[in-house]
Amino acid sequence: MENFIKFLVKTEPFNPELLSGILWDLEILGIEENDNFLSVYVKKSSHIKKETIEKSLEKLKSENVIENFLVSEEEVENKNWNEEWEKKQEIIKVPPRIIIRPSFKKYEPEKNEIVIIINPKMSFGTGKHETTRLMLEMLQKYIRPNDKVLDVGSGTGVLAIAAAKMSAGRVIAIDNDEWCYINGIENVQINNVSGKVEIQHTEIDSITNLKFDLVLANINKNILLSIQKELARTTNKSGRLILSGILNSDESELIRTFENYSFNLLDVKRLNEWSALTFEKLN
Repeated sequence: MENFIKFLVKTEPFNPELLSGILWDLEILGIEENDNFLSVYVKKSSHIKKETIEKSLEKLKSENVIENFLVSEEEVENKNWNEEWEKKQEIIKVPPRIIIRPSFKKYEPEKNEIVIIINPKMSFGTGKHETTRLMLEMLQKYIRPNDKVLDVGSGTGVLAIAAAKMSAGRVIAIDNDEWCYINGIENVQINNVSGKVEIQHTEIDSITNLKFDLVLANINKNILLSIQKELARTTNKSGRLILSGILNSDESELIRTFENYSFNLLDVKRLNEWSALTFEKLN
């Protein structure tokens, strides 16, 4: 059987969701998320080379999305990669109530715990990354009964599913990546929340004539800034906006930006170098 080439991709800052979205466009076979780098797999005969990946990262660097990067490669033998991947998947607890597990692992919930089943496949958002954990912590704190919720850049759909399993009324989750759209639908069905959550393959500017009580966006800073008007437009007066994908060093810029749209900062949470911000839109 043909062997594989594994590229180890490190960047500063490290944003696995952003990197994965770009790397999947290169027709690779798979991505494994590690603590501070991605393992990217291609067939040995693939046209994807180290230089191909470096070219994509150079573009991110030129756009000031990342400061620097390092790509290395090694040849690895053919294995049952699904089995290897499953061995590394964990049950994740996000206090106070949320438990995230893959479908192939068992968990007996304690009283009041909310169990979410996530099979990430080619999209990200398992609760392992700091930004997803921060969003889930904020969501548990600020969701209100019957909230109408918009999840922008929904990935696996984990935030939308969590909202539906808590007290949300209607949830719309949007992502412009087809893999995320497909994976989101599957995860919504697995969690039996299809009656509450609608997954759409679209951009936020296509959401017209709708406003939401709670808007969630776990995306990198540059994208948040590029859709700032749309995030403000889709948030109801007295509604809440929860943002992450933000480095600690970028907090002030994001706070100033959204204060200009009549948002009042309610809360800041930090985990390692990442931050999440919760705002309320003033009347």
